[in-house]
Amino acid sequence: MRRLVFALLLVALCAGLAAQKSPIVNGLNEARFIWRAAEDSLNTYFEDSFSFSLAYNYFTFGLKFNAGLPRYSTDQNQLLDELRPDALSWDWEDLYASYARDVWLIHAGKMEETFGSGMIFRSYENVELDEDYRVTGFKFGYDRGLRLKALYSGFSGGGGGDKLDLAYGMDAEYPVLKPLTLGATAFSAQSYVGTKYLQDNVLGGRAKLRKGSFEAGVEYASRDKVDNPDNGSAVYADASLSLSLLQFGTAYKYYDNFNYYNNFQDLPLANHHSETLSDGQASGSDEQGFQVWTIFNLPRDLTLNLDYAEAWDSSKKLRMNDFYAGLDWIKGKLNGTLSFSFLEKLDESDTELLDGNKNRWQKEYYPGFVVSFPAWGYQPTLTGEFKAVAKESVKQSEQNGVSYDLLYESSHYEPKLQLDVALGKLSLALGAQAWWEDFSSLGDGTYWPNLEAKYPILGGTDLVVFVGREAGGKVCRNGVCRYMAPFSGLRVDLNTRF
Repeated sequence: MRRLVFALLLVALCAGLAAQKSPIVNGLNEARFIWRAAEDSLNTYFEDSFSFSLAYNYFTFGLKFNAGLPRYSTDQNQLLDELRPDALSWDWEDLYASYARDVWLIHAGKMEETFGSGMIFRSYENVELDEDYRVTGFKFGYDRGLRLKALYSGFSGGGGGDKLDLAYGMDAEYPVLKPLTLGATAFSAQSYVGTKYLQDNVLGGRAKLRKGSFEAGVEYASRDKVDNPDNGSAVYADASLSLSLLQFGTAYKYYDNFNYYNNFQDLPLANHHSETLSDGQASGSDEQGFQVWTIFNLPRDLTLNLDYAEAWDSSKKLRMNDFYAGLDWIKGKLNGTLSFSFLEKLDESDTELLDGNKNRWQKEYYPGFVVSFPAWGYQPTLTGEFKAVAKESVKQSEQNGVSYDLLYESSHYEPKLQLDVALGKLSLALGAQAWWEDFSSLGDGTYWPNLEAKYPILGGTDLVVFVGREAGGKVCRNGVCRYMAPFSGLRVDLNTRF
């Protein structure tokens, strides 16, 4: 596939040079040095990525070079204790070429793409979690009233080895009436699992209505697993209405066996904090729920935000509720937010979590605030929250050669505080996080202080220095949870744009 991309690059370059006299070149180089305070031989990392794009007439070409010596992973399960040869890597990535003129688009190479809401298909890069789910292939687009997309692509999936997962399909959308838009998707994915390919065929349809201040949408998809009778389906619907001083909306989700073996989708989670129903189960496998929210514009420059959601599985052994309340105030250069968040999960199944335990019940609640104010000629921003966590868990134990489940309860506090301020060209962020078992053990708690500074040392070049500690912990995005590695040490980033 890479040879085809290079061939298209060469043909497009020859055609573009003959038609355009003023090329546009953009580039970015990102270099990072990491020193990690760790009791092992591997505590120094260096990474560099160089990317550029060349636009000529209706053609765009781009590529990116990545080098990791070795590459530092933010995933707690992928940290290295010793240096291995396969940890050193350098290669050309993100090769692409595209032609866009009037209503036509042709693209070859690495790409991000979304069909509809992304429930059926989405290829994307998650920079925060250091995960890349972009596909490499060919895409065709047409947009004149009728919006049409078609692609054929591959992706290095989770099956291991040199086998590629495949994703291909078509998506169409058309404004049938002025306020009503209809869409349809036909999509297939082949995932290499174990020793063979497993194929999913998905058909979906959607409708979007916009009439004045009212918006509503619904999307349905049916999943046919080839050579497997265990098929699936998904429904997501939402609606919102905006009045002069009031906005409110609602959403509903229903997912039954609709999680692919790879990550070719991004399921709407229908709650404020983007939380999964269970830390040990993918959201699309068995889940339904609803969300309601409202925004009040109050007197005295105040705005009240309220958001509530519930979710459950078909057996009702997994349940979750999520709540958020926030009060915003803006008055000239003085503005702030007071908030309260609450999350509760109940798990009466035997699902094992990422840390090896089985949580039966978990509750998190935390008040928070953000305030920005003028002081001594600057505009600092102070952010804080005080999270309290309570759990009831089941842990495997053994006595006299006999294994049994031990039920135990635990609770702790996780306060956070951060100050951001710009001193001319210098931007500073001073943060601190703590972990306390209770208020009587403040001296025995764990603390993570850190400082980050950003300064433009040259035109188009930013120097970013981070020193200190980060707590890490569970992070949930796009319906999947994982544990981020804690960090203690120094990070230096040098980003140059041209």
